[in-house]
Amino acid sequence: MNDAPTIEKPSGGLGHHAALVYVMVTMAAVDRNMTDVEIARIGAIVSHLPVFRDFDPEELVPIAEACGEVLSDEDGLDRVLDQVASALPDRLYETAYALAVEIAAVDLDVKQEELRFLQMLRDRLGLDKLTVAAIERGARARHQVL
Repeated sequence: MNDAPTIEKPSGGLGHHAALVYVMVTMAAVDRNMTDVEIARIGAIVSHLPVFRDFDPEELVPIAEACGEVLSDEDGLDRVLDQVASALPDRLYETAYALAVEIAAVDLDVKQEELRFLQMLRDRLGLDKLTVAAIERGARARHQVL
C-alpha cells in the first residue's frame, strides 16, 4: 500500500483510484437502483485489476460514500464528471470508460440512464467512437449468456 491518500491528491482533487471508483459508483447509482451484483462487481474489480494494485480496499466504502454525497447535489453528476476528468491522466480515460461499461453490463440490463451516463463520460473524456465501440463490444462478449 502506498502512503499517499487515495481520496484526495495533495492539490485537493481526487486521486486516480478515487476517480475510477467514482465512475463505477456513479454508473451503479445513476438509475437510482444500485444492485448487489453491481456492488459485488465493484469490489471484485478493485480487488483484481492492476490499476488498483496499490489501492487500500478499506478506502472503498468512504470513497463510495463521498461520491454519493456529490451525486446527491443538484449538479452532482456534472461535478463527478469534472472531478473524474481532472483527476485522471489521459492514459486512464479508456480504463475509466471500460469500468463504467463493465458495471453497466454486469446485471445484463442496461438502462437508459446508464446509456446517458456513458455518453456523458465518453464526451467528457474525449474518447473516439472506435475505442468506445471496442470497449462496449468486449463487455458484451464477456457478459453474453445462452
